[in-house]
Amino acid sequence: MKLVKTFGRSTMAAAKLIETLEQRGAVNTARVESVVRRILVNVRKHGDKAVLKYAAEFDGLKGQELQVSRAEMHAAWEDTSPELQAAMMVARGNILAFAEAQLPKEWSFAPADGVKTGQIVRPLGSVGCYVPGGRYPLPSTLLMTVTPAQVAGVERIVVCSPKPARETLAAAWLAGVTEFYRVGGAQAIAAMAYGTPTIARVDKIVGPGNLFVTAAKVIVSSECGIDMPAGPTEIVVTSEKGSAEGIAADLAAQAEHDPEALAVLITSNEALARAVATEVKIQSKNNAIAKKSLAAQGVIFITKTAAAAQDLTNRLAPEHLTVDSPADLKWIRNAGSVFVGDYAPQSMGDYVSGPNHVLPTGRFGRIRGGLSVTDFVKVITVQEYTRKGLGKVGPHAITLAEAEGLTAHAASVRVRMR
Repeated sequence: MKLVKTFGRSTMAAAKLIETLEQRGAVNTARVESVVRRILVNVRKHGDKAVLKYAAEFDGLKGQELQVSRAEMHAAWEDTSPELQAAMMVARGNILAFAEAQLPKEWSFAPADGVKTGQIVRPLGSVGCYVPGGRYPLPSTLLMTVTPAQVAGVERIVVCSPKPARETLAAAWLAGVTEFYRVGGAQAIAAMAYGTPTIARVDKIVGPGNLFVTAAKVIVSSECGIDMPAGPTEIVVTSEKGSAEGIAADLAAQAEHDPEALAVLITSNEALARAVATEVKIQSKNNAIAKKSLAAQGVIFITKTAAAAQDLTNRLAPEHLTVDSPADLKWIRNAGSVFVGDYAPQSMGDYVSGPNHVLPTGRFGRIRGGLSVTDFVKVITVQEYTRKGLGKVGPHAITLAEAEGLTAHAASVRVRMR
């Protein structure tokens, strides 16, 4: 990992690096956009034929049905160790409970006599859950995307995953998935967004993926809802007094997801910075992907003050953020998910804590948090008036409508007040 001071002689170089990191989302997806657009156009035009072509070319799907049967999922579950079954059940239970607590409530109140306003909550009709399946099997992502959709009451839930591993199929059985397809990449996003004879289109697509998946989601978002452009993993640790060993462990853990992962420590404690740099080398030396990621994107920023470290953290708007204590929550404005203290490893959030691990990357933490049950529902507002209530509040609406020159708007109120 590079050690960079944000003050003194290296101020200019640090500012340039920080600016590059702030632009990371747009720059990365631009690299693959032309290829992704060709795939999307081809799937939209040729449907299943194009999906199968890309599935064979990119995912090695040959001689297998595109759709995974419930029997295959059940067989995978039966072939899963009792320990892993138990871990999956704990994870699903915590995710479910957390999603239930997040679910928006219906309510109404009377702002004036004879006037009632409020909201009702309705699930989306269909969603597509993308589960990466390349470098590692990710049954946890299946549980994280499918479970809150079920809590929301979504009627049709589709899962797409390239070369799904036994563990992923077992998680699908546990979650009660009934529509699962062996397809990944931009072609899976295209199939779910546009529809094919085999894979009917969905209302919204959720889930993380590589740059091709992220770029595809961004492009189709004009026609199909998406959660966020969830790209390669990001971790920031902002600490003044944390354990060098624990910080290094988290940095290496998130870095092993992807050679494109971003791993950052921000601190004004130079001794801690150097201790973490040494510890990271030790902990990643036998992990090829983490070692490559940390060498390419790993940065330790040494700031002049703790306040400067906090400001830089919010500028980066990281996917995962670790801080020293609950007091730090006061200054956090931009982050996907926050982990507090030496005993909250980020890996717990990846698996069993309950909060979702599908989180905003590429600085989207500035505008939203992680995937939640609210991504699978619509909050619909409701207004109800009696004649008396309209008579009391209606004149104000007429005044506003006439001020805007919208005479028909004013008339639609006035005609009911006679």
